[in-house]
Amino acid sequence: MADPTPTEVQSYIAAGLTCSELQVEGDGRHFFATIVSAEFDGLSRVKRHQRVYQALGDRMREQIHALSMKTLTPGEWALQGSTLDQHHHS
Repeated sequence: MADPTPTEVQSYIAAGLTCSELQVEGDGRHFFATIVSAEFDGLSRVKRHQRVYQALGDRMREQIHALSMKTLTPGEWALQGSTLDQHHHS
């Protein structure tokens, strides 16, 4: 079975989870995903990760061996974005 591309991993996640922002980088073996979803609201980091694994389903077990992720709610993402913006101005 061919290793998935970051684009494929991204489409797998998007298919199972409503994301307002989704970025996936990787080399076929190791992936890093930044996932922003309103579904993460009120969930712990562990529960958020479980939710992403759930979205990936069997593909995760078969194909994606290492996935690191940063899971944020739209509110956290906005906060992080505004913090980043402030650094640019100083």
